[in-house]
Amino acid sequence: MAQAFQASRQWQRISERWVTEEAAADLTDFKSDPRNFHLALWDPTTNGVRYLKALLYELATRLSPEEWARIEKVRNREVGNPLSVRIDGRPVCLDYLQASQELGFIEKAVELRGARVLEIGAGYGRVCHAMLSNYDLAGYCIVDLRNTLALSRRYLREVLDDEQFAKVRFVPVDEDVEAALESSRFDLCVNVHSFTEMAPETVSAYLRLIDRSCTGFFVKNPVGKYIDKSMDGYGKGNEAVQMALENGPLRQLLDIHDTEAVKAAVPAFLSAYRPGEEWTCAREGRGLPWSYFWQAVYTKNSARP
Repeated sequence: MAQAFQASRQWQRISERWVTEEAAADLTDFKSDPRNFHLALWDPTTNGVRYLKALLYELATRLSPEEWARIEKVRNREVGNPLSVRIDGRPVCLDYLQASQELGFIEKAVELRGARVLEIGAGYGRVCHAMLSNYDLAGYCIVDLRNTLALSRRYLREVLDDEQFAKVRFVPVDEDVEAALESSRFDLCVNVHSFTEMAPETVSAYLRLIDRSCTGFFVKNPVGKYIDKSMDGYGKGNEAVQMALENGPLRQLLDIHDTEAVKAAVPAFLSAYRPGEEWTCAREGRGLPWSYFWQAVYTKNSARP
């Protein structure tokens, strides 16, 4: 019977290499090193996709019927082969899960039917895609870097129908943005996680543009910066870390996984992103799913420009 109770070949190997007798002698950091990664946790440095999908799965199980309805109105979400999970037969990726929640947050403060929308830094265009799929917008203007615009133009041409795509205007930042938008007026400006990656003076210039051209503004960005090499190993190099630290209007360092530290940074966030004196914060709250993101909707007045 003694032979029945023995380690498998898998655990013989683990015991020889990681969970050794010597490993038990020092408890320093053992919960954050290969000992515990073989006992209780998957190593996050090699299991990032596993953890991402676990996060996505958990978030997707909590979606409301209204949030699912917004997601399912967005056709062609599978373009680009996203990392997705399936909930009751319905596929969803983190990008469009967030887009649905962002739209739900915005629509409680800004009328989106017939709205004219400006987005600054649209990435590949997920917010534009989701918004045009859920609301009959009058128009959608994207201001971005030329290379990123090439990607969003290609993507949106692929996923939108002809009528929807005809509503989208692309303005590269290396042209005179103020001149290009001088006569344009918008009911809403959107910025999701890009102001934090711009020089502070660039953000200030955009906020002045929003003040002049828009009556609504949705922003979702970090409340501050962090330095924690354990999170990504500084995979892009120390220079990239320093570049990130010098950008954005909020450059104070904080523990991004401390609720009190994040909450203490919120007033500065709400002040930094207020476009002007005539603007009021209509809604604000945590920018799920990230611990240190905040989101807010500011309105200038009730009348459309």
